[in-house]
Amino acid sequence: MYSLSTCWNSHRHTDGRSMLNEVAEMGFEYAELSHGIRISLLPGIYDAVDAGEIKISTLHNFCPLPIGINTAAPNIFKFTSDNPRERENAWRHTIKTLDTAVRVKAQLVVLHMGNIDMKDYGTKLEELCDRGERHTLKYQKLLAEADQKREQKKERPVQLAYDFLTQLIPEAESRGLKLGIENREAVEEIPLDGDFAHFFRIFQSKAVGYWHDCGHAQIKENLGFLNHPLFLEGLSDRLLGFHIHDVRPPARDHCPPGTGMIDFKALKPFVRPDHIKVFELSPGASPDDARRGVAHLKAIWGEG
Repeated sequence: MYSLSTCWNSHRHTDGRSMLNEVAEMGFEYAELSHGIRISLLPGIYDAVDAGEIKISTLHNFCPLPIGINTAAPNIFKFTSDNPRERENAWRHTIKTLDTAVRVKAQLVVLHMGNIDMKDYGTKLEELCDRGERHTLKYQKLLAEADQKREQKKERPVQLAYDFLTQLIPEAESRGLKLGIENREAVEEIPLDGDFAHFFRIFQSKAVGYWHDCGHAQIKENLGFLNHPLFLEGLSDRLLGFHIHDVRPPARDHCPPGTGMIDFKALKPFVRPDHIKVFELSPGASPDDARRGVAHLKAIWGEG
């Protein structure tokens, strides 16, 4: 199943039905409702779905956006916050996302799990990469420092995130939904890349699986944290689906496939027909660029 995320076009529409009709006109039977869906778009979305004009594959938490928030804000409330009120808001709006998913007959909700409160190493690493200093001693020292700081500070936020998910799983199971835990591009976001295998040993519910963002994994490879194909292979037994976009080095993502550096052929062995494959393209991609990107990827991964 291929789908197109509304992160590409939600900002251009004041009516959810016209937004989804544009996705259908791009040749998609399915759309993902992104984390940029304003509440005002919901009536039209419901109309389009109820009329059978399009199907919804997935939702990205938080969807819809909280009242008063009009731009994409997937990390506005963190599962890992030390503030109980923020965690309560995260819970309340995640439950709203699950209920919206049921209303539109979606299969899965993509989740960000939170972050470790630490210095922004990612921006500095990207700047050094961009200057061609990826293999310098200075870079390697900063990379090691970032990894060390993550390990030192992760215990409490990881526990908060795991506690949150433990409570959320029964809510997903009772609604017949799956939760896709997304790999993240930011150095401080969790689960950390090396913790995913342990994470899935803890959370063995069939309602929880891995959501692979191709662009995020490539950025992490560019920064020296992982090997993209090997990372995906290691999680393939829990893989539920993909966010598909390309990356221009070192860290410009959400580009149409074929316009960046990702070796999609190397990822193909881990792609199955039952996976949900969502194109997550920049709003700046023109319809023609988007179509070319879709065609490029399908020529490699197949039509299914």
